[in-house]
Amino acid sequence: MKKLFLIIGAPGSGKTTDAELIAEKHENITHYSTGDMFRAEVASGSELGKTIDTYVSAGNLVPIEIVIETIVTAIKNAPTDIIIIDGYPRSSEQMLELDKYLKNEKSVELVNVIEVEVSKEVACDRVLGRNRGADDNVEVFNNRMEVYTGPLKEIQDFYEDKNLLMKINGERTIEEIVSEMDEFIQSRI
Repeated sequence: MKKLFLIIGAPGSGKTTDAELIAEKHENITHYSTGDMFRAEVASGSELGKTIDTYVSAGNLVPIEIVIETIVTAIKNAPTDIIIIDGYPRSSEQMLELDKYLKNEKSVELVNVIEVEVSKEVACDRVLGRNRGADDNVEVFNNRMEVYTGPLKEIQDFYEDKNLLMKINGERTIEEIVSEMDEFIQSRI
């Protein structure tokens, strides 16, 4: 059975870096970033990539069908039984679609959802400081924060009700955050 961990957090919370560092430490863990998967598809120049780009470049959510297909394909093709996906879910609709998929997919268990908590100020400073691309400007950042925080309470409540939500303070050193997150994941597998 594949064990799935989801990591959510604001843009700039460090969730992708945290997950990458954990996966690098363990051969039995595969990490996928929804953002990286979408950027790779955009870079490929495919029609799907062009469609994704129209949403991502404005800081908006990619349509649910594309997201679910991307996530499910990644889970099924993962070379290990432990999978970390960061940046998902970003909406109540995405959360419910994944929940529906997992109810019918007996070979995958959602073990936990880990939320990396940071203030809007810290997230903004990090995003504008990294200058990774066109989506790293104040206007797009503010839109991305609204897109993230809008459904957050509903997502938190949903996973808390299932006793699956773990919150981690993301305003410490990378070493401290990764250490706590890694220990927690190891304790759950």
